[in-house]
Amino acid sequence: MSHAKTLRSEKRYSGTVFNLVVDEVEYPSGNRGVREVAEHPGGAVVVPLLDDGSVLLVNQFRYPVKKNLFELPAGKLAPGEDPKVCAARELEEETGYTAGTLTKLTAIYTTPGFCNEQLHLYVATHLKKLPTGQRLEEGEMDLTVKALPLDEIIQMIENQDIVDGKTICGIFMVECQIRSGIIPIPGRSR
Repeated sequence: MSHAKTLRSEKRYSGTVFNLVVDEVEYPSGNRGVREVAEHPGGAVVVPLLDDGSVLLVNQFRYPVKKNLFELPAGKLAPGEDPKVCAARELEEETGYTAGTLTKLTAIYTTPGFCNEQLHLYVATHLKKLPTGQRLEEGEMDLTVKALPLDEIIQMIENQDIVDGKTICGIFMVECQIRSGIIPIPGRSR
């Protein structure tokens, strides 16, 4: 399988969240085109699963869509940072909990049509509440945390009350692992 060949690449914007690169490419057909790529360092997402099978979600205002969204805790990777370290940090900062066990579920590309962002999804179990609570950043001061039963979260996804892609993916990954017995929940059958 042949792919487009990059003829010229120019970084047009360097930002704190992403960079914008514009490439001139030649397709296998010989035709030329332009590809705009948002370069992103990637991130980590965590499904905080309480012992009773409920999940901690955060609710926060998302400026690009101008509304509050229910989401799983997540954050951007620092340069060279291990995604598992990022997941643990974001869990603590956003929820005020620490994980006894942090297990990788998968990694996903969020929008590969124009962005190289890869998110690493983890499930956090054996959670302990930190006495210090959350450590929110400037843009997160309105963030709230809510523990909801997994079945209720799935209903919220079906009702389109939860529309965040990483959250939908993480919730269904955990639901599948619970149903298959990989993640045991007391009182919940397969």
